[in-house]
Amino acid sequence: MIGPKHMNGEKNNINVLVSVTTTYGSDWRNKFAEASTLGITECALFPTTLSKKEREEYFSLLKNSNIKSCPFVHLRSDMTQDEIEYLAKNFGTKVFNTHCQAEYPHVNDWSKYADRIYIENLYHDFDCDEMKNWAGICLDVSHLENDRRQNKARFKSVTESLKIYPIGCNHISGVADNIRTNSEGEQRFDTHHFENLSDFDYLRNYPKKYFSRFCAIEVENTLQEQLAAKKYIETILAGI
Repeated sequence: MIGPKHMNGEKNNINVLVSVTTTYGSDWRNKFAEASTLGITECALFPTTLSKKEREEYFSLLKNSNIKSCPFVHLRSDMTQDEIEYLAKNFGTKVFNTHCQAEYPHVNDWSKYADRIYIENLYHDFDCDEMKNWAGICLDVSHLENDRRQNKARFKSVTESLKIYPIGCNHISGVADNIRTNSEGEQRFDTHHFENLSDFDYLRNYPKKYFSRFCAIEVENTLQEQLAAKKYIETILAGI
């Protein structure tokens, strides 16, 4: 199953989206209030660490916030098709991403929205039998850059897969000059909290065809800081 051809970044403008993330340092509750203060009406959503009960609060805060449009949402593996439908109908979500089954097995039927769901690169190579059931690839460019520096075999495997499957959406996190220990105890260069705008300079390593219409900034930083990153990233992408 292949996603819509119009997702290709070469033929359409790239939309860099600030995000309300829920990784382990993200103050997601206050971000909804911050969105209203800053007049932000569009963002991506990352309810990826939240339990069902926490997601109910997350969606309630979203509903009562200034945010009206959420074109891109990262699905947690236990989300239901009803949750997907709620986002698509009420916030105009066009694309979703999730992890592969080997990393976070999906527990519910998402087949109704399969042509909008893209599989993210992280720890495993793309499996062709699995990929045929989904729309294509969600390319996390920061994960790709981490692989370029630390795991040449996986970097090669992912870049080969990019020749086969369409890229429907992207994650963009920071990449530090020095390796760090993340919240899960892993030694990685990619990070969900950027310290300097130069943490996005690695994006210049990649061709424009690697970027889709939907590029979500996946960081724990405030929305104010993300707006500065958005402008910086847009300048980089305009020059590649």
